[in-house]
Amino acid sequence: MKTVLMVAEKPSLAQSIAKILSRGNMSSHKGLNGACSVHEYTGTFAGQPVRFKMTSVCGHVMTLDFLGKYNKWDKVDPAELFSQAPTEKKEANPKLNMVKFLQVEGRGCDYIVLWLDCDKEGENICFEVLDAVLPVMNKAYSNEKTVFRARFSSITDTDICNAMARLGEPDHNEALSVDARQELDLRIGCAFTRFQTKYFQGKYGDLDSSLISFGPCQTPTLGFCVERHDKIQSFKPETYWVLQAKVNTDKDKSLLLDWDRVRVFDREIAQMFLNMTKLEKEAQVETTSKKEKAKQRPLALNTVEMLRVASSALGMGPQHAMQTAERLYTQGYISYPRTETTHYPENFDLKGSLRQQANHPYWADTVKRLLSEGINRPRKGHDAGDHPPITPMRSATEAELGGDAWRLYEYITRHFIATVSHDCKYLQSTISFRIGPELFTCSGKTVISPGFTEIMPWQSVPLEESLPTCQRGDTFAVGEVKMLEKQTSPPDYLTEAELITLMEKHGIGTDASIPVHINNICQRNYVTVESGRRLKPTNLGIVLVHGYYKIDAELVLPTIRSAVEKQLNLIAQGKADYRQVLGHTLDVFKRKFHYFVDSIAGMDELMEVSFSPLAATGKPLSRCGKCHRFMKYIQAKPSRLHCSHCDETYTLPQNGTIKLYKELRCPLDDFELVLWSSGSRGKSYPLCPYCYNHPPFRDMKKGMGCNECTHPTCQHSLSMLGIGQCVECESGVLVLDPTSGPKWKVACNKCNVVAHCFENAHRVRVSADTCNTCEAALLDVDFNKAKSPLPGDETQHTGCVFCDPIFQELVELKHAASCHPMHRGGPGRRQGRGRGRGRRPPGKPNPKRPKDKMSALAAYFV
Repeated sequence: MKTVLMVAEKPSLAQSIAKILSRGNMSSHKGLNGACSVHEYTGTFAGQPVRFKMTSVCGHVMTLDFLGKYNKWDKVDPAELFSQAPTEKKEANPKLNMVKFLQVEGRGCDYIVLWLDCDKEGENICFEVLDAVLPVMNKAYSNEKTVFRARFSSITDTDICNAMARLGEPDHNEALSVDARQELDLRIGCAFTRFQTKYFQGKYGDLDSSLISFGPCQTPTLGFCVERHDKIQSFKPETYWVLQAKVNTDKDKSLLLDWDRVRVFDREIAQMFLNMTKLEKEAQVETTSKKEKAKQRPLALNTVEMLRVASSALGMGPQHAMQTAERLYTQGYISYPRTETTHYPENFDLKGSLRQQANHPYWADTVKRLLSEGINRPRKGHDAGDHPPITPMRSATEAELGGDAWRLYEYITRHFIATVSHDCKYLQSTISFRIGPELFTCSGKTVISPGFTEIMPWQSVPLEESLPTCQRGDTFAVGEVKMLEKQTSPPDYLTEAELITLMEKHGIGTDASIPVHINNICQRNYVTVESGRRLKPTNLGIVLVHGYYKIDAELVLPTIRSAVEKQLNLIAQGKADYRQVLGHTLDVFKRKFHYFVDSIAGMDELMEVSFSPLAATGKPLSRCGKCHRFMKYIQAKPSRLHCSHCDETYTLPQNGTIKLYKELRCPLDDFELVLWSSGSRGKSYPLCPYCYNHPPFRDMKKGMGCNECTHPTCQHSLSMLGIGQCVECESGVLVLDPTSGPKWKVACNKCNVVAHCFENAHRVRVSADTCNTCEAALLDVDFNKAKSPLPGDETQHTGCVFCDPIFQELVELKHAASCHPMHRGGPGRRQGRGRGRGRRPPGKPNPKRPKDKMSALAAYFV
């Protein structure tokens, strides 16, 4: 029996599709990576009985990155990244072992059906899966087709079964367009980001941004926000005057009239008009009109409109809204949420989708009435040729979804019902009055038929006071005429919804990437999200954009990126050559990069106004080992130490606190040690600022603290404080934290495992002796006599933290609250696992992990 491998984009999607196609008659088990399940069942394929294996990936299998030294900021000139730096595809998440997992599942299979999301990114993932699986699949006979592509827009029985019945092929051109975008963004973004980050962080101490990034889409997105900020700052209010008249219609009722001239900017002229009208006692009706008007039902919902409404009406950021919509899709509640289309195809089952909502407690009456009276065909929108508009696929309640998922689902459903409802119809009445020589008007609206506003009440026509019945020539008593002085007001900061509109209009990003670009400028500290989800640029964001404008406006204007997006779309359509587009675009940005580097002084002038130089920033903390003067601790991201006398800057571990470590000095370079800590329940360790940036030994890498230093005699080093191999990771060593008493801790110097032990002990020291069983270093512990856990009146005990039964009861393993990103995993150094004191002769194995004792420690994991 032949085997068909089927691959979806997410585990939940794979399970839903398999359940539909197997009709629930399937068996499931976890794959070797632990993240993806495999669902198996039998059926027919290409007219023959087969065994189906349905599994998934977790998004992109591969990611693009530079090779070797080109991945290190200090090793190469950023200009080399445009052409000289070779790239390679690496696993997007090495921990998942996705390539190996796919090869294990694909080995011996005869056919493959790709159920990846039906957009350009999905097509690209198709070929990532094929690159992994095709080499291990059974060879096809002659020209037999073995690769198939399923295209679907929702997780419903009908859509999935139809997709299985009409399998096609993956689109190589669309996949190539994604490859081109990835390479452009990598090369351009990294070159500019590396240069400006190193340049400005080396000069200014209060930038408060660990990465001063540039992105071909991100930067124009920021440009829109700063452009609005500049308009606000340069706005000069103007005074204008308005006439306002009031006429009495009944004893207790009056109408407020609007001046037909609207406003004038000359006070004397306004006063003249007031003098001409305020003496009049009567207002004469000039004209009356009544006109039936319609407020159109909305177009079908696409991604951009959904994101706009989520931000402006639901208070949800674009990225959060997109993630919520994707969850609703994979759970089968809505159709595919990434679409540019606002037009339903002629064969779309609108009534079927509407019937799903016929018993919903909130809108059942509206839906039943539409079904009985007949639905209104949705307005003709834009057909982008990708997916149908976003549509609810099954009914759901607030209790079922809860929170933001329910609010977004409710809006999507109400919007869909509105698209098949009738337009809102209302009667607009207008009366024009003459008071002296001036004309004034009032208008009112009366709803005839609410139409779609019944299901979208926030769109309803506002109730207005009814106008009196009158005709030309009728007169009303004038209550008063007065002149009001007002001022023009500046625009407000851009809302996320307005920014999304601008990005769509100018072709910046795609419906899928727009939320990512907006999220990036927030995370980079270029803008802050204010009330009403308005985006206010920070000093850093403003200076960057002004600097780009000063050097090369095209770096921030949307024109170039918009042109690049058009070229990428031509690649997707097979109308442009991938290599030519890539080469031409990189050549353009390479020239711009060189000009930017040569002209950086122009941006520097702006930076000097807003930010302080390193020498004037921070507070004295520890002494420099070279000049013995105090270095300043700069707390703003990225935190670092700066010696103004030597003009040297030393990076520090991030995401924690730094303080002086007992005024102790490093024996190698005489720099005062500092202590990094992630909190009372986390990790802490001392480090030498110089060694941290300039590793003293060959087996050390940049960014290592004293807990990874292999100095043979230093009291702070791994050699003196290391205990034994970590109980969780392969390359880490458990190291005693000598600063943690009386709540003593032992922490891994690689991963975030922390052991809390020997609480209230007076002293804990690492012994020179090792355990006979596991070769880990023994610990000498002096306990408080009043709180000693030892039998009798004993207060001292020496033992192995792994093997000693007394110590096992006093150890609680946890995961630290945080771990600074400089900790690297990967293959361990042979010397790094033990304590490196030189007592082990060459060739003696590292301390063993005591497997028989592991369960005792693992039992304490929380």
